[in-house]
Amino acid sequence: MPESEDQYRRAVLWESAEGDAVQCNLCMWRCRIDKGQTGRCRVRKNIGGTLVSLNYDKLCAANSDPIEKKPLFHFQPGSTSFSIAAPGCNFQCVFCQNWQISQVPQSDEIEGSYYTPKAIVDAAIQAGCSSIAYTYTEPTVFMELCSDTAKLAKKMGLANVFVSNGFLSPEAIEFVRPWLDGINIDVKAFTEDFYKNLCKARLEPVKEAIRTIAKETDIWLEITTLVIPGQNDSEQELKAIADFIAKEASVNVPWHISRFYPQYKMDHQSPTSQKTLERAYDIGKEAGLRYIYIGNLPGCRAESTYCHSCGALLIDRLGFTVKSNRIEDGTCPDCGAEIAGFGL
Repeated sequence: MPESEDQYRRAVLWESAEGDAVQCNLCMWRCRIDKGQTGRCRVRKNIGGTLVSLNYDKLCAANSDPIEKKPLFHFQPGSTSFSIAAPGCNFQCVFCQNWQISQVPQSDEIEGSYYTPKAIVDAAIQAGCSSIAYTYTEPTVFMELCSDTAKLAKKMGLANVFVSNGFLSPEAIEFVRPWLDGINIDVKAFTEDFYKNLCKARLEPVKEAIRTIAKETDIWLEITTLVIPGQNDSEQELKAIADFIAKEASVNVPWHISRFYPQYKMDHQSPTSQKTLERAYDIGKEAGLRYIYIGNLPGCRAESTYCHSCGALLIDRLGFTVKSNRIEDGTCPDCGAEIAGFGL
């Protein structure tokens, strides 16, 4: 039986091109996709001159997580977020933690379970979550499901967050603005060589997306860098990342410095040392960043939130658990300084 566009959800953010091709404008690859072919993400296909989503009804993960696990530390701290994913990604990172679901096979046979947006929102409410997180894989490539779910979630009083590689097009950023409340973007490194060789991607579009989100939207932004020994852990590179966040995003953007553990095609690599992570923390402070956290290193000195003005302990954390939160109406109770965030 011939494949029909009616079998799938029509994609968003594309236009027709010459010769039954389509131009996808979802991410910065801007794939020109010929009839019968898929884009780089392998989950958007041109069927008869129409771009469709192959993964709209293929949910591969659904869990209630602490919002801190995203990680988002200044977004409804201490709450839980109903976290979902559909297969696919527009990057090919050799150190991916979720490669089993992000690096789907080169075929239309995508595994997953069908859940309507209403079923997802109902599950989030039943679980007592305050938000829905589109995470684990790259939410950009299941934008259709994100959009339909998020709009309904907003009506039901839930917030929406992305955990993303940041390769969104300007059109995609504009598309999500009405319903996306927060985003954590991975800045995987600060050289084009790293992005090209280890992610099959590009750095500059990620930087541009961060600038746009930070300066032109109300979407709450946090940034994560997975520090990989011998790859992106030089003082020069860490300083470049910290300076970029401070100068071209905001000193109020939290920076999560995450410890690397061997994964996927980099299972031979050693984990990041505590010394390197703590030096990165100091570099961030020297750049003027107000909120810096070290991840994947339980019990370290940089899990909790302190006032940038008086140094008072505001949110006491142990791992992903919030033990106490002293912030009052977005301010420090000791000195009155404003603490940046969403729903603090």
